[in-house]
Amino acid sequence: MAYANTFKRREMKFLLDEEQYEKIRQAVSEFMTEDEFGLHTIMNIYLDNRNNDLIRSSLGKPIYKEKVRLRCYGAKAEDDSEAFLEIKKKYRGLTYKRRFEGQYKELHDYITDGIKPVSRGQVFEELDYLIGRMSLKPKIVICYNREAFYGNDDNEFRVTFDGDIRYRRNNLDLRSGDSGAFLMTQPFRIMEVKSVGAIPMQLVRVLSEMKVYHGSFSKYGSIYSSEVRQKFNVGV
Repeated sequence: MAYANTFKRREMKFLLDEEQYEKIRQAVSEFMTEDEFGLHTIMNIYLDNRNNDLIRSSLGKPIYKEKVRLRCYGAKAEDDSEAFLEIKKKYRGLTYKRRFEGQYKELHDYITDGIKPVSRGQVFEELDYLIGRMSLKPKIVICYNREAFYGNDDNEFRVTFDGDIRYRRNNLDLRSGDSGAFLMTQPFRIMEVKSVGAIPMQLVRVLSEMKVYHGSFSKYGSIYSSEVRQKFNVGV
């Protein structure tokens, strides 16, 4: 499956224990196809400013929120690895995502030192404006493992299972690999249902039968909240 660089869709999250994951994964495989990457690693560098305004605003559950990140696929980036600088916005339950594609080194040089890529376009200019206006800089590396499926009848309908979330606040370079501290507060798997149109009835029936309901989970938000609790010894 090719990665779309611009889209609008609805995304819903479900927090699964191991038994739920096994049953739902099996059910999904009957009407969906696992993408060509199989179980793979996703690495991200999230950007924020000195006051952590993006993540703090997001945790307040506003009707509009946004995040900016540099993403690579695989357990370690190289200078010439395919990379994506992304802006992801959510408004009233809909997700809008735009991403600028380039080689990892040039995009990393941009977010760390402000060196703009030679080849640019509208999406980059949008990102550049936001990064400059909010003084965004690399703040954290977040990595996790993902299985992704797309619909046999609608390849824009996707289901992903994320787990084994780890993170680090130092060495904010994906060329150093996907190592990091394990997020202790994560569920066994985070299932995300991503749809432009209607959700297939096969999945609706499975979720209803298993009494699995729509939940909420932010990887960056959970890490930040955990760090705040530890800093102030709240609930520790």
